[in-house]
Amino acid sequence: MKRLRLIIEREFIAKVRNKSFIVMTFLSPLLMIGMGALVFFLMKKNDEKVKKIVYVDESGMFSKDVFVDSKTVKYEDFTALGIEDSKKKVEDGDYYGALYIPKQDSLEVLAKSIEFFSKDSPSMSIMESLEDKIDKELRHKKLTSFGIDIAHIEESKIASEIKMLNFSGEKSSKLINGLKIGVGAIAGYLLMMFVMIYGTSVMRSVIEEKTSRIIEVIVSSVKPFQLMLGKIIGNASAGLLQFFIWGILFLVFSLVASSFFGVDMMEAQSAKISPEQMEAIQQTATNKGEMIAQEIFRLPLVKMFFLFIFYFLGGYMLYSSLFAAVGAAVDNETDTQQFMMPIMLPLILAVYVGFATVINDPHGPVSVIFSYIPFTSPIVMLMRIPFGVAWWEIALSMLLLILTFIVIVWIAAKIYRVGILMYGKKATYKDLWKWIRYNG
Repeated sequence: MKRLRLIIEREFIAKVRNKSFIVMTFLSPLLMIGMGALVFFLMKKNDEKVKKIVYVDESGMFSKDVFVDSKTVKYEDFTALGIEDSKKKVEDGDYYGALYIPKQDSLEVLAKSIEFFSKDSPSMSIMESLEDKIDKELRHKKLTSFGIDIAHIEESKIASEIKMLNFSGEKSSKLINGLKIGVGAIAGYLLMMFVMIYGTSVMRSVIEEKTSRIIEVIVSSVKPFQLMLGKIIGNASAGLLQFFIWGILFLVFSLVASSFFGVDMMEAQSAKISPEQMEAIQQTATNKGEMIAQEIFRLPLVKMFFLFIFYFLGGYMLYSSLFAAVGAAVDNETDTQQFMMPIMLPLILAVYVGFATVINDPHGPVSVIFSYIPFTSPIVMLMRIPFGVAWWEIALSMLLLILTFIVIVWIAAKIYRVGILMYGKKATYKDLWKWIRYNG
């Protein structure tokens, strides 16, 4: 145990003292915040640009009430000019496009005859907005031709809200389901990123020591299995430290940003909004915030935390042992490509199953089966847990993960034991099978 502890300390210290580790630990949050701010700024600038659209209505069915100006889209009636002159003016001027509504005998033919002319390919959101306006007006015309009062139809619309409860009487809501999806998705994504980043870090560390022949000196006093396990745990410790620092930094940035921008935003809006409106807005925001907080605390947070730690570490240890075996089997990082795909496929499959299946049906057969399979269970089960999973399902999944980890570590150790001392020969799957069967 003393030697294993020394290896873990050596790997941990070597990792955290690396300049790139230190720089990325403190720079990554700033880069992510900067990227988010840049995207927000660009989206805001894009929304600020006013698009001027002209329309030529030869049918006489559409009025200015249909084409109502918005913050980013302005409509102008060029019906008097005609479509040809309008097209020339739009092409030569600062206009987004021209909408042409011809005169037709029937509404069905008219719906298929409308055209839009523009210099460049128009935005899908703009086209969908125009189609919605036209569809709504044509539908009203059709209903009026049937002698149906549109006002009565509008008055007949009723919005329903279905209350969700389980058989024990516990209430649920769309909001808490959304929170469960978000928590599960974040947990699964973090695990995938952790495995990919620090699993490959273990592999590179093994390759580096193997190519520099340092490994020959180390294995003279340490068992290969201890060396492999020490590298895995040491890199995991450095990774957890990095995630912990990121969490603190994001919390500090969030508190500073919310307090700073919150004051400025309230001051900026107070000049434009009456005191009564401001109080109503504050009350709505407070109620919504309290509702979200209540829904969050209704989640099994303690259970989710401990299971997150278990699957987080279990999934990392399982895959890192495979990465370490791959690193021992090759002489350079280029040769790892043939072995990487079989390792990455289960991870990719787990993410696909999680986002495509668990979100829609967390207790369906596909979700349940993949939450038992050890190579996918760390991600899939983490995404299922917020929705409530029976204790025996969790126990079975954890047991299978532990047993598989033991088997994989045993296999990886046999490959590692032989591979770290093999040079000059590009390993194949046949060679790996020989090394696994080797009992020397």
